[in-house]
Amino acid sequence: MTLRYRGMDRAQLDAAYNNTQAVADFPARLRAMQQQSRDLYRDRPAIVDRAYHTASRTRFDFFPAAAGPAPTMIFIHGGYWQNCNKEDFAFVARGPLSRGIHVILAEYTLAPQASMTGIVGEIGLLLDYLRHSDLPLQTGQVCLAGHSAGGHLTALYRHHPLISHAMPLSALVDLQPIRLCWLNDKLSLSDEEVERFSPLRHVLPGGVPTHIHAGGGELSELIRHSRELADALRAVGDRVRWQPLGDDDHFSLLQRLAEPDGLLTESLCQLLAGQAL
Repeated sequence: MTLRYRGMDRAQLDAAYNNTQAVADFPARLRAMQQQSRDLYRDRPAIVDRAYHTASRTRFDFFPAAAGPAPTMIFIHGGYWQNCNKEDFAFVARGPLSRGIHVILAEYTLAPQASMTGIVGEIGLLLDYLRHSDLPLQTGQVCLAGHSAGGHLTALYRHHPLISHAMPLSALVDLQPIRLCWLNDKLSLSDEEVERFSPLRHVLPGGVPTHIHAGGGELSELIRHSRELADALRAVGDRVRWQPLGDDDHFSLLQRLAEPDGLLTESLCQLLAGQAL
């Protein structure tokens, strides 16, 4: 047996990062989330598929909560950088919208069509576009949030000038175990990408106030990533809150953002208000 990472061999490492196998009947759960998302598109007005660059997937959707400027959540979906679409997770906008927060759903090119370098670059292009756009974003009240792979991209952009707050959810912040398991089949991460794009390896002071969450019932490696990110941010003096949520798994966690009074919706509101840090 050859140990590859933190005492795990390849089979153990593959299982440690297989979120869909860790929950019961993931296909049915995905269909349910997709239906919730279709319901949101039906119920709420939105600007859909506005381009922020030239690639076919460099698009975003904007759901206004009010007619004019308001606090805004930019949400980056997960899928291990290689699966899913923004439309699958639109349901998470319902909670913030009910609390007067605009929501932007980000899309990006997936692996293997894009490398990690390309994916990270596209999120930067999106934030640059939004910073100078005509959308009614309230200055100093723009929270970048993301789930899983989206949490990784969120953690990378805590210092972007548009962003005033950040909320990584079940974020992946060290790419070394990703490179060593099944996820790398499509990602083909290079040594340089692992070093350059692992947020845990580049924790600088002066980042925006950040709330970090994971489900208390998630795979232990996902919880570890979030905990270590919180510890690293505290160590450089950044304002951070780390909170695992009950028995939630990697996917049920997102329902706490879809609910108007859900724990993640409350955390977002507190974060934007400067509370609970």
